[in-house]
Amino acid sequence: MQCPRCKHKNSKVLESRTTQEDHAIRRRRECLSCHFRFSTYEQVEILDLSVIKRDGRREPYYFEKLYNGIVKAFEKRPDTEKDIRRFAESIERDIHKKAKGGEVKSSEIGAIVIKRLKRKDPVAYLRFASVYLQFQDIKDFEEAINVFPNYKIQNKKTINN
Repeated sequence: MQCPRCKHKNSKVLESRTTQEDHAIRRRRECLSCHFRFSTYEQVEILDLSVIKRDGRREPYYFEKLYNGIVKAFEKRPDTEKDIRRFAESIERDIHKKAKGGEVKSSEIGAIVIKRLKRKDPVAYLRFASVYLQFQDIKDFEEAINVFPNYKIQNKKTINN
C-alpha cells in the first residue's frame, strides 16, 4: 500500500478490524519509510456482473455509478456520507441477490433504489425518481408526491415572477 504522504510503496499493518456491518475491513497502517500512520478499507467488490440497459446493451456494473446517483439524491439532506455509503452498500447487496447468471436489468436496479429511497427519505426519493423515471412536467411530481399520503407540505411558499 502506497503511503499518502511520501509515496513509499511499503507499509506495515498495525491493526485490523471489521466495520460494524462486517462488510469491510479497516486496516491501520504505518509507512516503513516516513512512519506516517493512515487507514485503509477493504470491501467486497462484485465482479463479473453486467447491467442490461433499456436499449439492450450490456455494460459492467460499477458501485461508484450507483453510489454517485444516491449521493445526488441525498444532496443537502441530513444524512452523513457514512450513512449514505452504508445505504448504497445495502442496496448493492440487494442487487447482487437479484442478479441471475451474472446479469441484472437496469430497471431492476432502479426499482430497488426507488423502493428503498421511498422508505428512507421522501425528498431523496423524489430527486432520484425525477431523473430515473424521466419526469416531464409538474404533474409527474404531483403523482410521485401522492405516494406519501401522510406527508403534509408545511409552510407553503409561492414564487412570484
